[in-house]
Amino acid sequence: MSTIGSFEGFQPVSLKQEEEDQPSENDHLSTKKENLGKDPGPRRISRQQSMTKATLYPNPYHQPYVSRKYFVTRPGAIETAVEDLKGHIAQTSGEKVQGFWLLTEIDHWNNEKEKILLLTDKTLLICKYDFIMLSCVQMQQVPLSAICRICLGTFVFPGMSLDKRPGEGLRIFWGSTDRWSLLSRWNPWSTEVPYATFTEHPMKQTSEKFLEICKLSGFTSKLLPALENAHKNSAGSGSGKELMVLTQPILIETYTGLMSFIGNRNKLGYSLARGSIGF
Repeated sequence: MSTIGSFEGFQPVSLKQEEEDQPSENDHLSTKKENLGKDPGPRRISRQQSMTKATLYPNPYHQPYVSRKYFVTRPGAIETAVEDLKGHIAQTSGEKVQGFWLLTEIDHWNNEKEKILLLTDKTLLICKYDFIMLSCVQMQQVPLSAICRICLGTFVFPGMSLDKRPGEGLRIFWGSTDRWSLLSRWNPWSTEVPYATFTEHPMKQTSEKFLEICKLSGFTSKLLPALENAHKNSAGSGSGKELMVLTQPILIETYTGLMSFIGNRNKLGYSLARGSIGF
């Protein structure tokens, strides 16, 4: 019987470890000396690592550059807005502002809108302010005595909804939803909605100043005592309503959500730098 070694085309080979196949440092040096003897021009091979670093400027993930896109974070923008609104309130109603907050309103079609909220002894003012032109676009005045219910909780959507949002919010009712007409319910621009829904502004974490005025819990802690005082005064006059404070999920009745999907992804409800247009 023949053995494998007797087959033609097969030659015995020796097995070596992988380390033995690689040239050692001494082999490399000896080869280098032989080459130096033959080559009149000395060759130097540098093994130093490169110390240069490549950086992108500006860094798109650096928070200051992201925050500067929002005009409300520009120096003096929020201060100018509050002073304008305080002056307007003092001239029209003579009330003194007890506090102000920068929040995001979520309408009944799940569209985000940047809003300034101001609180007086008698009124809650919901203001849409243009931080680009530094002017008030819309102001909604809600008497504190008319607010009948407050809901705190997470956002929930119908099971078939295509555009859902995480997080928590606050919903303030000043009227009954039973009297809310179907036409107004399905009108995305309706101004007859008997409630308003708020969540925290996306620029909350940019600085300590914005952390204070964009915090939903800070606004709630000031709103509840003001509502209790307003309802006590209304009860003394015989026209007061009972205030209900509930902790429950906040339902947003949107199904397809195409309009809010496009608007919220592009931040159309905020005064935002959209970039240069042209050449």
